[in-house]
Amino acid sequence: LVSPESSVSVSAHNAVVGLAKAPGSTGLWEKFSFGLDPSALQERLFVSEENVDGFLGTAFCPSPCSQSAVESQPLIEVLDVTEDRIQIRVE
Repeated sequence: LVSPESSVSVSAHNAVVGLAKAPGSTGLWEKFSFGLDPSALQERLFVSEENVDGFLGTAFCPSPCSQSAVESQPLIEVLDVTEDRIQIRVE
């Protein structure tokens, strides 16, 4: 992380933390952890095609699936993510 470019904005009902990657750091962030104490952090996933696939795969098939069940699962593609919506396509 690069601290000068990172920011914090707090209002009465919301808090936003803006993080900036250090130069040379590449790729998408998959997840982040937050909490009041390092021993009790909660993990959250960023919205990505892989994370949506993983979530829906668990929802459709919570226990180990047979190969035919895996092959019949829908193909999910994340098309667009904005602050107030996510657009996905399911085949």
